[in-house]
Amino acid sequence: MYEIGHFIDGKRVAGKSGRTADIFNPATGEVQGKVALASTSELDAAVAAAAAAQIGWGATNPQRRARVMMKFGELINRDMDKLAEALSREHGKTIPDAKGDVQRGLEVVEVCMGAPSLLKGEYTDSGGPGIDLYSMRQPLGVVAGITPFNFPAMIPLWKLAPALSAGNAMIMKPSERDPSVPMMIAELLQEAGLPDGVFQVVNGDKEAVDAILDNDAIQAVGFVGSTPIAQYIYSRATANGKRAQCFGGAKNHMIIMPDADMDKAADALVGAGFGAAGERCMAISVAVPVGDKTAEALVERLVPRIEKLKVGPYTAGADIDYGPLVTRAAMERVKGLITSGVEQGAKILADGRNFRLQGYENGYFVGPTFFDHVEPHMDIYKEEIFGPVLSMVRRKSYEDALKLTMDNPYGNGTAIFTADGDTARDFASRVNVGMVGINFPIPVPLSYHTFGGWKKSAFGDLNQYGPDAFRFYTRTKTVTARWFSGIKEGGEFHFKAMD
Repeated sequence: MYEIGHFIDGKRVAGKSGRTADIFNPATGEVQGKVALASTSELDAAVAAAAAAQIGWGATNPQRRARVMMKFGELINRDMDKLAEALSREHGKTIPDAKGDVQRGLEVVEVCMGAPSLLKGEYTDSGGPGIDLYSMRQPLGVVAGITPFNFPAMIPLWKLAPALSAGNAMIMKPSERDPSVPMMIAELLQEAGLPDGVFQVVNGDKEAVDAILDNDAIQAVGFVGSTPIAQYIYSRATANGKRAQCFGGAKNHMIIMPDADMDKAADALVGAGFGAAGERCMAISVAVPVGDKTAEALVERLVPRIEKLKVGPYTAGADIDYGPLVTRAAMERVKGLITSGVEQGAKILADGRNFRLQGYENGYFVGPTFFDHVEPHMDIYKEEIFGPVLSMVRRKSYEDALKLTMDNPYGNGTAIFTADGDTARDFASRVNVGMVGINFPIPVPLSYHTFGGWKKSAFGDLNQYGPDAFRFYTRTKTVTARWFSGIKEGGEFHFKAMD
């Protein structure tokens, strides 16, 4: 049994509120640790310390800040195995998947090693007689990140790397379900040379979240989680005058055209639908074959692939395809949605509700589940399941399939598998979804682009990482300067346009 407090002023500290939450082993259902839940006063004290530390950090040369990121990236690579093991122990995902979680975060850190070029302002020479104009990108001050359980390394790294590189201090409130990796990341930042107090980890629940949203010193909030919570955080943060970028739920569709390579499409659907037990906001949860012949060809290929999936704890070896869900409540919710699918008339071709693993009977496992003949009125279509469940919604034509995707209230990611370039270009141009894959099932952009959904998948006007992150974590100051060559007599009392 281990205990986790907070990371304040460069070191781990115990919680003072007296409140804790259990940290479970998802594979066994056993409590393996406890994490402190911060009070409002603890959060406010961490923010005050961060605000004091930010002054010096914000005044630090951007290139020197980038050197901290360089060392930080080196240390992440050094400790990759330790980070992955801690992540798998608390989240449940396999070791290869955990390393991917860390790696996709590290790639954003690598881009931030070149942050000075992204922080440059603009300059206009002789905008008027002897008048020059220039703009500066300056840090906001103290910012906050509220991050989810499903990517305990990647999402914190997506938030902190650009925020710190831009000269801000950051308060990180990670998920209380798997808090070890964010604490380890904080220690690596410290080892890399980040000054005390610039990055603080405050563990907690809704009390800590509300304290973040109401603290006047915090200038911006970044969040990833469910849509209802994203809406809540965005509304409260902006009402309090803060910038906010809040990313919510998803229902990602993959259209399969009759001319697609069916084997590659089936492989893509299995990996994108069941990887990480479906606990990904970019998971493909809806397959949309065009035409019954396409659907039957897919079913023929999908069922044997799904039946061969290996489910188990991360300790069982590298050939495990996915592990348990993160909590018992998540497992029961997914099983309930599967039952609703059966009751509402979908045809279940693989049923994971009764999956049992010897020695792990109390773990939070759900076997791979596959539905055919799903219709949009069914709960398994309408809700984000966040579990190892793939639904097939058949459509007669490309236009019908496109309409289904566009009518869905979520707009995080989507994909199309086709051999026809015209169809692919039309789909990419017309679909109202933020990230699009063409013969690519999980179109998470590389770290020098930017990540963000549309519709109810995102709230705010700037995306995560890439150039948008530096726009979000800085504000622009514009200076108009004139240097007189001699002494000017008298003053001007009206607003004069530049000649």
